[in-house]
Amino acid sequence: MILPVAVARGVAEGDVDRVYRRWTRSRIVAGSTLRTAAGVVEVVAVEQVDPAAITDDDARAAGEQSADRVRRAFRGAPSDPVFRIRLRFAGTDPRESLRDATGDLDEVVATLDRMDRRSRRGPWTRPTLRLLAELPGVRAAELAERAGRDTLAFKRDVRALKELGLTESLETGYRLSPRGAALLARP
Repeated sequence: MILPVAVARGVAEGDVDRVYRRWTRSRIVAGSTLRTAAGVVEVVAVEQVDPAAITDDDARAAGEQSADRVRRAFRGAPSDPVFRIRLRFAGTDPRESLRDATGDLDEVVATLDRMDRRSRRGPWTRPTLRLLAELPGVRAAELAERAGRDTLAFKRDVRALKELGLTESLETGYRLSPRGAALLARP
């Protein structure tokens, strides 16, 4: 489950404690955690609810203005069940501390080398980092096109680099973290 940045920030600030989703079946379970732009969010409970019973107060607790707006945002078939997913802020994303760790990067370089060797398409990690350095904040679809990649595959690649603390997601696009910039600056 993906949380919009505004909702994730609302959870982190204590203004949002739930979201609503229409799914054919529940896609998440209580106890799961989500890494978001605002930090780690924990799923506290998942309950099937009657969409007609969602109140304006419920909507505000979900970061929306009204129950009607919540209901209009549902995707899927009208016959699919609606779930209330209760959330709580569980802390900062552990990758955040990695982003600023610009010291010894030998282990990261070795990891990138392994990723490149295992890739069926050849080395991709440094070219992707250079692309993000050249075009911060550019939409993923445009970056993927420039890289000659499918958008979803490109996003997976960037997530792999993000796991190493090398990139940061923006509202639109990505940028290098200080760690990623330090790695590219190495001779």
